[in-house]
Amino acid sequence: MIRVHPEFAYQSRELGGQIEGILGDPPNRKNYQSMVSALVGEYASGGGIEDLNMLSFALVDHIAFNNPKGLLAASEDYDMGEPGPVFAMASCAGAEAAKMYAAIADSFPELARQAIITAFLYKNPRLWDDEDQSLEQLGVNDDGDDRHDDDDVTDEFAQMFDQDGDDNGR
Repeated sequence: MIRVHPEFAYQSRELGGQIEGILGDPPNRKNYQSMVSALVGEYASGGGIEDLNMLSFALVDHIAFNNPKGLLAASEDYDMGEPGPVFAMASCAGAEAAKMYAAIADSFPELARQAIITAFLYKNPRLWDDEDQSLEQLGVNDDGDDRHDDDDVTDEFAQMFDQDGDDNGR
């Protein structure tokens, strides 16, 4: 299992929550499909909201991945990376979805790179591992005193700045 960038892990979980929220309880597939179709149409026309969640939501049901290993490697870095290779690792079938895919490559290349990786991670949760950011994990080795244990200056450290080489009279 590979560790992905924490922001990609977060965005993947957000995408799952967004899909569940739009589907509703009980699931309303007609409402869901209507929302996806509207987003695909907006992005296909070269417009659309410049938002990672919306873009990955528009992609998730239409995208196919042809290089999972490459996408996993790309998921290690959230902000940096070339959009071109990520676009080559996936594709969208269907006329409107393919048009959307081409349009987002031109309109929002960096954001689209992140959305493609987010959709990939959402659809392939068993391929990656998330860094544990739970309160329990963050509290490990925290004794609760909210002060640094290394605040004391050692004699060796202080002597590094002693110009005369001795610490007499100081």
